[in-house]
Amino acid sequence: MKSELPRAVLFVVTLCVFVVCARTATQTSAAAMSSPQWILVWSDDFNGTSGSPVDPSKWVSETGGGGWGNNELETYTNRVQNAYQQDGNLVIKTLEEKFTGSDGIARNYTSARLKTQGKFSQTYGRFEARIKIPRGQGIWPAFWMLGEDIGKVPWPTCGEIDIMENIGKEPAMIHGTLHGPGYSGDNAISAPYALPGSQKADREIADDFHLFAVEWEPSVIRFYMDDHLYATRTPADLPPGAKWVYDHPFFLILNVAVGGKWPGNPDATTRFPQMMLVDYVRAYRRAGANGGVVQ
Repeated sequence: MKSELPRAVLFVVTLCVFVVCARTATQTSAAAMSSPQWILVWSDDFNGTSGSPVDPSKWVSETGGGGWGNNELETYTNRVQNAYQQDGNLVIKTLEEKFTGSDGIARNYTSARLKTQGKFSQTYGRFEARIKIPRGQGIWPAFWMLGEDIGKVPWPTCGEIDIMENIGKEPAMIHGTLHGPGYSGDNAISAPYALPGSQKADREIADDFHLFAVEWEPSVIRFYMDDHLYATRTPADLPPGAKWVYDHPFFLILNVAVGGKWPGNPDATTRFPQMMLVDYVRAYRRAGANGGVVQ
């Protein structure tokens, strides 16, 4: 004989499960921040007033269009319409709208590109962000790093570490990539990672928040998604004679591009606006390590 719990009891049980799960998630986050291996040195939890711009003491808004070297279609702005804090998240909103940038050229899309250049940079450490990416053909979200010396030496000699990139036509896959002299652009050293179970359940990365991270130490960079190590790169992975350029401070970047050589352009299936939500960004240094620059 099948027995059933009263609805009131089921409600209490469900509520208790929710509270325990929420508490566990909070404790897991706190444990990561107090790890004996990693010491938190910089973070943004985006807990400002809903609708407010990002903290200018931590972020710089890059502006402009022109393709950004990739034939992208958007103009990046410093408007709150494209980047703002909401309910404990950073929102980077990509809009389909006619907008004329400072170059006097009208383009059909706007978005935001935020960087910590001049505010924070560091050599080595763990760099992570909990992100819910946007979706759609031609949408290109990224969490990445550039060498702080980019104003003195050209790209890619400054170095680039792409912690997470996704292109909309690959909804269940991300890429972790290194760009440097002799291995950049189409010849970059890249590793794809597919969401587990995506083929069976038609899951997409944009369905939920995920944790994207790198652990960067002398002569090794490890790529993670949701704490799963999916790629490890060392100087041995470089083309013969190429230089490992990951031994100086890098700064962080968050952006959502539209179109370009790699993702292709939006089509009739693409829906706007698209939003990338960022719960937090954190940077750590290895316990006992003296390396790094914090500005």
